[in-house]
Amino acid sequence: MSSSPLVMMVDPMHYEVSYAINPWMTPGQWARDPDGCRQRAVDASLQLRDALVRAGCRIEWAPGSAGWPDMVFPANAAVVLDGRVMMARFRHPQRQGEEAPFLAIFESLRERGLIRQIERMPEGVFQEGAGDCIWDAARGWFWAGFGPRSSAASLDVLRDYFGRPVVPLGLASERCYHLDVCFLPLSGGEILYLPDALTPQARDELHRRVPASLLMPATEEDLRHFNINAVNVGRTIVMSRTTASLRERLEARGYALIEVDLSPFMMSGGGAYCMTLRLDRTSRQDPAAASPDQARAAA
Repeated sequence: MSSSPLVMMVDPMHYEVSYAINPWMTPGQWARDPDGCRQRAVDASLQLRDALVRAGCRIEWAPGSAGWPDMVFPANAAVVLDGRVMMARFRHPQRQGEEAPFLAIFESLRERGLIRQIERMPEGVFQEGAGDCIWDAARGWFWAGFGPRSSAASLDVLRDYFGRPVVPLGLASERCYHLDVCFLPLSGGEILYLPDALTPQARDELHRRVPASLLMPATEEDLRHFNINAVNVGRTIVMSRTTASLRERLEARGYALIEVDLSPFMMSGGGAYCMTLRLDRTSRQDPAAASPDQARAAA
């Protein structure tokens, strides 16, 4: 079996910005030039695919479904670890219709042996996939956001299903409606995050568990560029076009950046991480991640 990361992306042919369920969404801007916006979105998606391949990934290209434009953000579809899948339950009706076509996609992946087990969140328990449940390979646990989209009740379900620790992080802002908009664990043990996006309790928990030397506070400018919403593969980070200051900070830590113009998807409040879902992630220690001594959390 290949050791290259296996990443799902969804064909963008049905993508559009036709409603607003987060503060970033701009359906009016899309409506002024729908054909041009769609072509730019297709181009951007293909550029992201190429960037991920350059970073060493294999791509699983999944179909979208007409009428469900945000399927292009598969990070929200499920949490995947050790071949086990926990399907999302979406809070907003505009996305709830994605659940059935994504289930069909995962059933197909199971038939092909790419995953082995599928489960669904209990009725009435909202949880929006890997966007709100981010695996930290350096530490061996999930960081799980809750508040705007995912329910606090989902935390115990995730912990029991995957058998791994789940660290809750309350989200304080509708602009950061998913944790992946404001929080990025890196392979060296660093955490790139926007402090104001987390509740005071969440910030306290983060500071208790992660040494100050590994915390990298992000800025409002990083948020606006959707640079925290990035894909980290070893020492490479694939992200939307960034600023000189963040590029310098990450390069100083030993990371190489591959930047892609993802502005068509930022119109929906998404970036590189949202547009991907890692399918082969395991709970075994990632050799590219920080050593346990580097990333050890406080007890």
